[in-house]
Amino acid sequence: MRFQNLDEWLDWQSTLHPAEIELGLERVSVVWRRLHPTGLTSKVITIAGTNGKGSNAAMLETIYLQAGYRVGLYTSPHLIRYNERIRTNGAEVSDAALCAAFENVDQARNGISLTYFEFGTLAALDIFAADPPDLIILEVGLGGRLDAVNIIDPDLAIITTVDLDHTDWLGETREQIGLEKAGIMRAGRPVILGAPSMPGTVLQQAADLGAQCFQFGRDFRIEPHAEGFSWHGQHHQQRFNTRPSLLGDFQLQNAASVLMAVECLSDCLPVRQAAIEQAMKTSRLKGRLQIIEGDIPIILDVAHNPQAVMALRDNLPEYLDEIRLHAVFGLLSDKDVESIIDIIGPSIESWHLVGIESERGQSAAQLQACLEAAGIERIIGSYDSVAKALNSARSTAEPGDAVLVFGSFVIVGEALGMLEKPGQLS
Repeated sequence: MRFQNLDEWLDWQSTLHPAEIELGLERVSVVWRRLHPTGLTSKVITIAGTNGKGSNAAMLETIYLQAGYRVGLYTSPHLIRYNERIRTNGAEVSDAALCAAFENVDQARNGISLTYFEFGTLAALDIFAADPPDLIILEVGLGGRLDAVNIIDPDLAIITTVDLDHTDWLGETREQIGLEKAGIMRAGRPVILGAPSMPGTVLQQAADLGAQCFQFGRDFRIEPHAEGFSWHGQHHQQRFNTRPSLLGDFQLQNAASVLMAVECLSDCLPVRQAAIEQAMKTSRLKGRLQIIEGDIPIILDVAHNPQAVMALRDNLPEYLDEIRLHAVFGLLSDKDVESIIDIIGPSIESWHLVGIESERGQSAAQLQACLEAAGIERIIGSYDSVAKALNSARSTAEPGDAVLVFGSFVIVGEALGMLEKPGQLS
């Protein structure tokens, strides 16, 4: 084996390919065919979209586990541990399993250069192929059409939302971005569109392929009520006596798509309503409107594009009404920081900025310049670590205030890791 521990493998993978991101399926397809020429035998759901992928994946995983199925889940990026990316039967895979899969990928690639994401995707698929679950849920990393996950033909595709993000790779309009995400559709197979408004390119691609297209608001909908909600499909409806455990009104829309997916797969993977009801109560997903209670509550959210930040802003008052927010904020350089500041800036009492040291990172000084250009004066400081920024925000906050940690997965994940280990913060 090339390396004996997970950290060594990951450090090496980050230097293996000349670019952090290189979209395309040719290299990764060749390695996959060498690894498993017969492919996967499990049912597969692939999820793409600007926002909501993680929530859809978490709910689907919990529903099918509650129904008694064996489930494999691949998501990205991780918050604290790389192992979070690959789950089998509700548990993160071990370091040993990852290292063994990485070795298999390394042997199969035979000199083919792979990005960090491609290497990890192949490792996840190798793990699922070796011990096939009943269902595999794959979350697209970037876009869809040229994302490494798309080497697998899904039995069902979900496109959650389409909005402006990753414009350097996917295009500068919703129509262009939608076409990239529509690349996960397959002819004659169901695709769930999780928003009432979708770019015309998505709808046209579904029509051209002859995919079985189900769109929120047109083919299925959700009706909230005091105790829970009702889901209405084309042929029947279900009433649930609980709301999704994931916070935010937008989770009802995510739940609607998930239930449509369950309906589409009901012939091969039937699920009782009791399993769905229990899953709605117990689904968990860190870093999405996650509130850590305390004298000074801390909210963590990986909102890093305008659509997600707008949802964060609009949903905060339901849980923390009329409360002053002190933001710990960091962002990658390809994000629309000006729009994000415009959306949530008026809700923030003070800013505590932290830079990200990576090829795609944005320095705290760059963020500060953007805030100052927007006329924001409540900038307490710029820091070279999440710990310093978080300590600054907590010391600035007064009783009755809250700290909001948001932006990049890197920032939220580092903060969450410290908060989960007492003594890491002063």
